[in-house]
Amino acid sequence: MNTKMRASRIHTPLVIVLVLGCAAFAAAETYPVVDTGQTTCYDTSAALAAPAPGDPFHGQDAQYDGNQPDYTLSGDGLTVYDDVTGLTWMASPDADLDGVLESPEDKLSFWDAQDFPATLNAQSYGGFDDWRLPSIKELYSLIIFSGVDPSGYSGGTSGLVPFIDTDFFAFEYGDESANERIIDSQYWSSTEYVGTTMGGDHTVFGVNFADGRIKGYGTSLMGSDKVSFVLCCRGNTAYGLNDFTDNGDDTVTDAATGLMWQQDDSGVGLTWEEALAHAEALDFAGHDDWRLPDAKELQSILDYTVSPQTDGVAAIDPVFTCSAITDEDGGSDFPFYWSGTTHANWTEVPGAAAAYVAFGSGFGWMQAPFPPFDYAFMDVHGAGCQRSDPKEGDPADYPYGHGPQGDVIRIYNHVRCVRDAGSDVGVEDDGEEVPEAVPDYGLRAAPNPFNPSTRLQFTVDRPGVVRVSVHDLHGRLVTELLNGNLPLGEHELIWDGTDQQGRSMPSGIYLARLVGPHGTEGVKLTLGK
Repeated sequence: MNTKMRASRIHTPLVIVLVLGCAAFAAAETYPVVDTGQTTCYDTSAALAAPAPGDPFHGQDAQYDGNQPDYTLSGDGLTVYDDVTGLTWMASPDADLDGVLESPEDKLSFWDAQDFPATLNAQSYGGFDDWRLPSIKELYSLIIFSGVDPSGYSGGTSGLVPFIDTDFFAFEYGDESANERIIDSQYWSSTEYVGTTMGGDHTVFGVNFADGRIKGYGTSLMGSDKVSFVLCCRGNTAYGLNDFTDNGDDTVTDAATGLMWQQDDSGVGLTWEEALAHAEALDFAGHDDWRLPDAKELQSILDYTVSPQTDGVAAIDPVFTCSAITDEDGGSDFPFYWSGTTHANWTEVPGAAAAYVAFGSGFGWMQAPFPPFDYAFMDVHGAGCQRSDPKEGDPADYPYGHGPQGDVIRIYNHVRCVRDAGSDVGVEDDGEEVPEAVPDYGLRAAPNPFNPSTRLQFTVDRPGVVRVSVHDLHGRLVTELLNGNLPLGEHELIWDGTDQQGRSMPSGIYLARLVGPHGTEGVKLTLGK
């Protein structure tokens, strides 16, 4: 049985008041985020029993219940009502409306997709005449992460599981006999990328319900219009619109979703396991029920009207701050952020990857199809894409990324924690929030800048395993200074500016990271020679 922790601390005298308060809060939500439907827990390779608090991998998506998917199929079978979002959907992306879903026959170009709602409205499809092409946030509300990524798989599809509920929605994988890949089950949204991909392509965001990703897709492909499925919706025109409030305590509440967010991010990249531990240990702004957001919660705070390419900012509302990073080609950009959602696949290591959302550019290395087959570094999927990274490993093992577009592999991604704004954790019985004192663990470096060595000082508030490591600005491990049990108290380590093999590192900026029982700390180090 999965451990569900969203009401992990309830004050008995307030039970009735809290239930009523939360119900009132929920009633005002115009953008309720639908749960991912993920119920299986994973480590870095395989499924595992739900981890207990304090155990590795505790606090992942499958251990939190959100707004569970809840659909109602119409009597004529043409439409599906989403009882969570208030949206009504076509039950099938059957573009020619002949009652049979086929790929690629029922796929449309983006230009034809824009005209398709008018066709539905003209005939009052399903009894409605207000159909529209969904935004990317509306479309992504349908994704469920009980799906299995079939990338690289070939053969029959009968044993595969898509990322959409096939009890209510008709679904087809790509038709290999028509020269499609199995994963070619992309769906258009109405959200056009404000930048371009692939070096200049007009791009529109879409959801791939075969492989469980959001990507920006060029509207043309090899000189022809790209075609994808279309699933129109209607109702709740406020869905996908945020209502942010800066709370003045380094948190942000979105009244539209009922979620409270950290205003700042972790400042350093973490592995997936470290990200989970960081979120579960966080005691911040008077609350200790922070968690690593699931993929759909994280996507809810994207701002698709801006991008680093066009505006020089992250794809997020300016009420938030985003760390700047140095990208794989030496430029300035913004991070990928971990979700708590495993991106399961069909291989012998089904739990090896987790979903992230790119608030910076969706970079990749595209290889030229002709000699000398050089690689070009470019935005291949757009700021606002949702892809996945290995949960552990060395980014240096992927010098030209992974997959057909060479998606960059970082592994060490940033973290922005979330909690339910209506929760009572950290609230006294009189309803006043109680800020809890947070010790200053502060990883410190002196001297900094330095040459040839610096002292790293930190405090351990309770015994446990502590890891201290140094990374370059790409998140790659330079050296591990400590990985073991430490007692309470002040501690100090020396970094002499060398890597794991004792080789002298060049001048530049590095990141020291501490992961311990209290969470994660980081500090930038400037090595000058």
